Amino acid sequence: MLISFGTKSLGKEFSDKKILVRRWGSEQAKKIMLRLTQIEAADNLADLRKLPQVRAHELKGNRAGQISLDLKQPYRLLIVPDYDETPRKPDGGLDWDKVKAVKVLGVEDTHE
Repeated sequence: MLISFGTKSLGKEFSDKKILVRRWGSEQAKKIMLRLTQIEAADNLADLRKLPQVRAHELKGNRAGQISLDLKQPYRLLIVPDYDETPRKPDGGLDWDKVKAVKVLGVEDTHE
């Protein structure tokens, strides 16, 4: 899959292991890099959903449209489909099989 980043600074942070380790610690930085590698290796978003340790799922409420990927508790990597018009199924749900490009929004504790 193609990966873009919500901001230029986020792209810089996520492409530099030293910055990731300094900001998030060694263990969390490894998880973030693993998730980015898994995203790149996947053909589409549905492939990520098949990996139980990733726990890819859509968020609701004020985070509707965002997808959460597990990192080290309590943090999640937040992504969104990177399309002008998000691929949808006839029932309006996200078409996970057609999403082949995502934008990384950042790392957050979505349970706060």
